[in-house]
Amino acid sequence: MELNDLIAQLNAGRTITGDSPLHGIMHRVSQEALRITGELNGGYHEPARVRELLAQLTGKPVDESVTLFPPFNADFGRNITLGKRIFINAGCKFQDQGGVTIGDDTLIGHNVVIATLNHDLAPSRRADMHPAPVVIGRNVWIGSNATILPGVSIGDDAVVAAASVVTRDVPAGAVVVGSPARVVRTVTG
Repeated sequence: MELNDLIAQLNAGRTITGDSPLHGIMHRVSQEALRITGELNGGYHEPARVRELLAQLTGKPVDESVTLFPPFNADFGRNITLGKRIFINAGCKFQDQGGVTIGDDTLIGHNVVIATLNHDLAPSRRADMHPAPVVIGRNVWIGSNATILPGVSIGDDAVVAAASVVTRDVPAGAVVVGSPARVVRTVTG
């Protein structure tokens, strides 16, 4: 079993059992993510170096138009896909095993949490993890301290108000507020 096998299982939405070889791979990759984010968050880096470290974390090229203000934490890193002209503000935390995709021109505020795993409810299977991706469209604005839960898609041009907890899909152009987040209006022009 290798990282590619794990990512294939995660992206297929298959449960990763707590006692499986795939779970072991997940923990090994998480240690590498901790090392990289430790370096990223350990002091000042020029923007180009921040992108280099982000590329190491994700295992993918990061466009030069992407801006990230540390500190930033990802407990896996290898299942993050970033578009262009994205801004991620300080203090964000991504639990990306289930997959985090962020579209072009998206703004993510301070301390946003994106989660893509749920543990099993049964106490005897609590170590089992159920992945579900978070997909954020183009030109989305996510306000500070928002939390995006597993399996949520946020449509293009949507706005997630600060401190909202997004538990279900957000339509394109919608403004959502609250916990759980609910649509309060739409964005025009």
